[in-house]
Amino acid sequence: MKLYEASVKKPITTAIIFVAVVVLGLFSLSKLSIDMLPDIEMNQAIVIVTYPGASAEDVENNVSKTLESALSTVSDLKKIKSTSKENTAVINVEFNWGTDLDAAVNDMRDKIEMVKSYLPDGCSNPIIMKISTDMMPVSIYSATSKESSQALYKILEDGVANPLNRINGVGSVSISGAPQREISVNIDPQKLEAYNLTIEQIGGAIAKENVNTPGGSIDIGSETYSLRIEGEMKESDILNNVIVSNYGGKSVYLKDIAIVRDSVQEKAQESYVNGRKGATIVIQKQTGANSVEVVKKIREQLPQIQKNLPKDIQFEEVMNTTDNIENSIASLVETVLLAFLFVAIVVIFFLGQWRATIIIMLTIPISLIASFIYLLVTGNTLNVISLSALSIAIGMVVDDAIVVLENITTHIERGARPREAAIYGTNEVGVAVIASTLTIFAVFLPFTMMGGMAGIMFKQLGWMVCIVMAISLICALTLIPMLSATMLKKDRTNSKVFEKLYSPIRKALDNLDVFYAKCLTWVVRHKTVTIISGIFVFVGSLMLSFGIGSEFIPQSDNSQISGNFQLPVGANVERSKVIAKQFETNIKKKYPEITTLSYTVGIPSEDDNNSWAQMQTSGSNYVSFRIKLSDLKERKRDIFEISEGIRQELSTYPELYKYNVAAGGSNGMTSGSTVDVEILGYDFDVTEKIAKEIKEKMSNTKGFRDVTISREDYKPQYQIEFDREKLALNGLNVATASSFIRNRMNGMTASLFREDGEEYKIKVRYDKEHRQSIEDIENIMIYNTSGKAIRLNEVAKVVEKFSPPSIERQDRERIVKVSATLYGETLDKATKNLQSQIDKMAIPSNIGVEIGGTLEEQQESFADMGLLAVLIIMLVYFVMAAQFESLRYPFIIMFSIPFALTGVLIALFVTGGTINMMSAIGSIMLIGIVVKNGIVLVDYINLNRERGMGITTAVINGGKSRLRPVIMTTATTVLGMIPMAIGFGEGAELWQPMGVVIVGGLTVSTLITLILIPTLYCVFASREVKTYRNKHRIKLNRRTIKAE
Repeated sequence: MKLYEASVKKPITTAIIFVAVVVLGLFSLSKLSIDMLPDIEMNQAIVIVTYPGASAEDVENNVSKTLESALSTVSDLKKIKSTSKENTAVINVEFNWGTDLDAAVNDMRDKIEMVKSYLPDGCSNPIIMKISTDMMPVSIYSATSKESSQALYKILEDGVANPLNRINGVGSVSISGAPQREISVNIDPQKLEAYNLTIEQIGGAIAKENVNTPGGSIDIGSETYSLRIEGEMKESDILNNVIVSNYGGKSVYLKDIAIVRDSVQEKAQESYVNGRKGATIVIQKQTGANSVEVVKKIREQLPQIQKNLPKDIQFEEVMNTTDNIENSIASLVETVLLAFLFVAIVVIFFLGQWRATIIIMLTIPISLIASFIYLLVTGNTLNVISLSALSIAIGMVVDDAIVVLENITTHIERGARPREAAIYGTNEVGVAVIASTLTIFAVFLPFTMMGGMAGIMFKQLGWMVCIVMAISLICALTLIPMLSATMLKKDRTNSKVFEKLYSPIRKALDNLDVFYAKCLTWVVRHKTVTIISGIFVFVGSLMLSFGIGSEFIPQSDNSQISGNFQLPVGANVERSKVIAKQFETNIKKKYPEITTLSYTVGIPSEDDNNSWAQMQTSGSNYVSFRIKLSDLKERKRDIFEISEGIRQELSTYPELYKYNVAAGGSNGMTSGSTVDVEILGYDFDVTEKIAKEIKEKMSNTKGFRDVTISREDYKPQYQIEFDREKLALNGLNVATASSFIRNRMNGMTASLFREDGEEYKIKVRYDKEHRQSIEDIENIMIYNTSGKAIRLNEVAKVVEKFSPPSIERQDRERIVKVSATLYGETLDKATKNLQSQIDKMAIPSNIGVEIGGTLEEQQESFADMGLLAVLIIMLVYFVMAAQFESLRYPFIIMFSIPFALTGVLIALFVTGGTINMMSAIGSIMLIGIVVKNGIVLVDYINLNRERGMGITTAVINGGKSRLRPVIMTTATTVLGMIPMAIGFGEGAELWQPMGVVIVGGLTVSTLITLILIPTLYCVFASREVKTYRNKHRIKLNRRTIKAE
C-alpha cells in the first residue's frame, strides 16, 4: 500500500500523527532560547605576554618574533598578527572558519611550551585566550551621582555588581569610570633622607604591622582552642601611628614623614553620560545563556537595586543587544504573518474554494512548527537566521500541496469521487512533487557544508529550509489527500454571493488559459524566433550588470553609533575633556534623535581589574563615545546619515588628530563595509611615507570616510639611560635601580587594607609635589646592598626621546594599515578607484601593498558561493535526470536558470540594490526554486505523450493544464517573499536584497519559462522522434536486404 493511499484509508491515524507533531513543535518553541545569531564559534585566539621595562622594539625582537615562529606551524592557521607595545606583546592567531578552536588552542599551547625557554628573563608566562562572542557585552548602563561620587565604585560594586552577578546567565559585571578606594602613603623625600629611610623600608614596616598570624591551638581543660594573632588594622588612621624606625633613641612614626590619605586612586578613567559624570557598568553573559532572558532579568532587578542605593545615584541604559534582537525578530515574525496572508489570498483566488484553501493553508503552520523540534533537539536558538529560513520557506511549503490538490480537484470536477480522486490525483503527480522538492534539497543541503563566514552564518538556514520542505512534502503526500477525500465534495455548491464575487475571477482565469494556449500554439510554430528572442533578452540583461555595484553585507540600522577621536600625542586628560564636552553639546543640538550620549576619557588604572576596560583602546588624549538613538519608527534620519553628520562635526575641530565614527556601534553585521590598505615592510620611515600618501589619496577618493593610519605617531617619553660602569662601581645593577625609581614615582603596594570583605591597596610613594619635574627624578636616592645612598643623576641621565607606541606585524612582517569606512559608494567601485591610484605609485620592491578588510572577506565568501552554485546546478541536474531517466529533458528545464539571472539583474537595477552576500545567497536559492515549474510542466507533457498525444498537442494541452499550478506556486513564493523584499522594521535591511532577487528572478524566469521551455521541448522531442524514426528505418532496410 502506497503512503498516500494508506493516509486516505486511515484518516484518524494520519490526523493524530500530525497533531502530535504540532504539539511537540509548540512545546519545543516554548523551550527555545532567543538570540540574535546562531552560536558562532569564533576563529581567533590571542596570546598575551608581559615583559616589564622593555620598549616596543625590544618586545618585538625578543618576544613577538619568537612566538610567531613557533605559532606559524599550528594546523589550520589562516593569519598570525602581533602587536608589540611597551612592556607587552599581544599575538592574534586567526584560524580557518570551522576549525575546532579547543584543539587549536591546545596545539598553540604545545608550540609555545617548546619555545618558552627562549623568551628573555623577566617575561611572564604566556596567557592564551579564545576570542568568543560572549566577550561582547549584552548591556551597558551608566550610573551618575552627585554627593556619592567619591564612594561610587564601592556603592556600585556592593549594591549593583554583586546582585547582578547572582542573576542566572550573567557572566561578569565590570565597573569603569569610577575611581576605586586606595589608601595612599605620600612620602616627603626630604624627611625620608633626614631619617635615613627608604620607601622599601617603610613598605616593609607597614606590611609587618598589618598581618594576621595563626598561632596554632591550645588545650585548656577538656576544650581545644585555636590561637590567632589579630594584627590587621581595623581603621586606616592607625597607619599614622606605625613606627617605621628609631632615630636618635626616639621612635619615628609614619605621620612624621608622610601624609596618609584614605581616598580614591590618583589616576582613573572617567565616564560621562548625558553631561553628568558617573561610572559605566558593563554586563557580559555566560556562554550559552539566553541574551534576551538575561537582559529581561537585569531590567526586572534594577528597580529593586535602585531602592537600596543612595537617592542621588541614577541609572541610564547606554546600550543593549536585545532591543535589536527583539525588534529584528518581531519584524521577521511580521514578515512571516504577512506572507501567510498573501499565500492564503493567492490560493483562494485560483481555487475558488474555501475548503481547498483551508486544506492547503494547514501545510504552513504544521511545517513551520515542526521545524522547532529540530532547533530544540540540536541545541540551537530561535534567531534571525532560523526565522529568515521560515520566511523564505513559507511561500514554497504550499507548492507541493497546491500541485497535489489542484490535480485532485481537477479529477473531482471530471466526475471522480473525492476518495478515488485523492488517490489517483496524488499518484499522477507524486513523482513530480518529490522530484521538485528534491531540487530544493539539492540547493539548501550544500549550504550546510559551506566554508568561511557564509557557512557559519547559513548552515542553520540550510537545515531549517530542508526540514520545513521535507515536512511539507510529507503533508502533500499524506495530509492533503486525506483531507481532500474527507472535506472536498463531488458536487460542490457555493453561496450566491460567493458565486457573484468569484465568477469574474473564474472567467478571467479561463480566458487566461485560452490566451496561454494561443500563445503556445504560436511559439511552437515559430520556434526559431522564440529561441532567438529569448537569447536576445538574456544577453541584453547582462548589460545591466555594469550598472550594479557590489558590497559584502548590507548595512542595517540598529539605532546605535559608536566612535572615538584623538588629540595630538601628549595632550592631557583635561584638554580631552573640554573637547568632549564641546562635542556633546553641539551634537545634541543638531540631532534631537539622540537619547543617550556617553563618553569615556583617560586610561584605566593599572590596578584596575576591569577586563572590559583594559581590552579597549585608551589614552589621556583619547575619547571614545557611544550614542543611542530613538527607535527607527520614531525618526526620519537613519544612523548612516547621522553618522555622516557627526563626521562633519568632528572635522571642524582643528585640535583633533584623527577620528572615527562607526554606524551600528562597531558591529560587523550592521556597520557596512570597511577598506584596509595593508602596507608590509620593515623600514618604519618608508612604510610611514607610503601610508601617508595612500591616506591622502583615499581622503580625496569618493566613498571613503574616517581615513586613519593604524600606526600612531611617535610619542614623547623620558628615558633613563644608566651608565652601567658607574652602577657597577656603586654595587648596583639596572634591575635594582629601576625598582627604586618605579617605587618612588609609580608607588609600591605595601599591604592590603581589609574592610567589609573588600581589599584595598596601601600604596607608598613620593608625594605628588615631588613627582612633577625632571629634577625630582634625578634627585631620587638609590641604595646599594651595603646601604650607601647614590643619587640617580650620579649614575644615569634623563633624556627626552620619541618612540613608536606599538609595532604591528602580520604573517611575520611589520605592517601598517590605512583604514577607511565606506559611505555613499559601493565596495567594488571604491576599491577599483583606489587600486588604480595605488598602481600609479612608485612603491619599492621590498614593500608589499594589498587591499584587505571587507574586500578580502567578500572575495573569500563570493569564491565559496561560486563553487556552491556550480555544485547546486550539478545536483539539481542529477535529480532531474534520475526522475526523467533522461539527460535531455533536464537540460531543457535548466534553461530557466539563466533567465532567473535576468530577473535578478533587472530587480537589482530597478531597486538600486547591490550584489552582496545576501543577494548572492538569494540567487543561489533560485536555482532550485525556478526549476520546480519546469519539472511540473515537462512531467505533465510527458504524461500526455504517454497517453498517445502528438508532441505539439501534448505541449499545448500540458501547458494549458499546468498553467494555474505553475502560476499559483510562483505567486505564493513571490508574495511570500514580498514582505522581506519591501523590508519591514528594524534589521530588515539585512534580508531585503535576498527578497528582492528571489521576487525578481522567479517572476521573470516563470514568465519566460512558460514560453521557452515548451518551445525547447518541441525542438528536442522532434529531434528525438526523427532520430528514432531514422534508426528504425535503417533497421527495417537492413532486415529487407537480408530477406532478399
